Amino acid sequence: MGKTCLVTGCAGFIGSHLTQTLLDEGHFVVGVDNFASGYAHNMDGFINHEQFAFYEKSITEPGLLAALKKLHPELDAVFQLAAVVSVPYSVEHPGLTMRVNFEANRDMLDAARKMGISRFVFAGSAAEYGEEGRLPVKEEYADKVEQLSPYGVAKYKSSAYIAESGYGCSLRFFNIFGPRQDPSSQYSGVISRFVDFGLAGKRMVIFGDGEQTRDFLYVSDVVTSYLLAAGLDGQGRGPLTGIYNIGTGNGRSVRELAIVIADLTSAPQEIDFRAERAGDIKHSRADVSKITAEGFRAEFSFEDGLACTVEWARNSQP
Repeated sequence: MGKTCLVTGCAGFIGSHLTQTLLDEGHFVVGVDNFASGYAHNMDGFINHEQFAFYEKSITEPGLLAALKKLHPELDAVFQLAAVVSVPYSVEHPGLTMRVNFEANRDMLDAARKMGISRFVFAGSAAEYGEEGRLPVKEEYADKVEQLSPYGVAKYKSSAYIAESGYGCSLRFFNIFGPRQDPSSQYSGVISRFVDFGLAGKRMVIFGDGEQTRDFLYVSDVVTSYLLAAGLDGQGRGPLTGIYNIGTGNGRSVRELAIVIADLTSAPQEIDFRAERAGDIKHSRADVSKITAEGFRAEFSFEDGLACTVEWARNSQP
């Protein structure tokens, strides 16, 4: 039997994919977004779905969860994705970032626990690890480092609060990519920008020597991890508690990424190397042993995920 699930940030890149999958699997979804970084067109595939109810709200509104629970008494799962998602923006607006990315999450978690909602999943971030140099990165490393931005600090405080409460879980995602990631956005990752360059027939631009490595995770695998964490993956397990890294456990270089995307888009193979940017982390790769023990494994290969992303971007061009 389907559950009634709240997805905050449902108009975002990841939230829209999660919402669509929950609906496809027979759940009722209560969606919340204020379009600070999400887009209405990301909801085109489900906005009129009979099992979907949308509210244009901010998660900072007092009593939001109580009001939604009153409207939807069966609400029993919260996926808390809404956030200030830009690191540079967080540096310029640290107070707002703390209000949205920590305080609102804390308040929603406390409210959900008091209401007896059995599933609470928070979108953590690899930014919680700061400049951690040990690889692969284990969950406990975040407790011993200094986060590099208000964004990372607020995400870390939320994850720590969840862990201390013994209720709900935080999924620390590494480098997510896939369809609906906007290359023109300041929030966008390197893959969507490279795809944009490639489809325009431009050379890839790399800051630094291109040997930087990242743990790239396709968005469909992200959705799978959310369902597993909430105990909604059909495997009969209950919801998870605590903090979990979500990635592939494999590092890919930015140079390798540029070459593959140039090939997929028939773009020039020559790379435009530019000066390394201050603050960029050289290497990042998740230790995924903890979530693997719970049954998670990334299904999409790096190459297949890139091919799907390029195809979507090509079909989305005006």
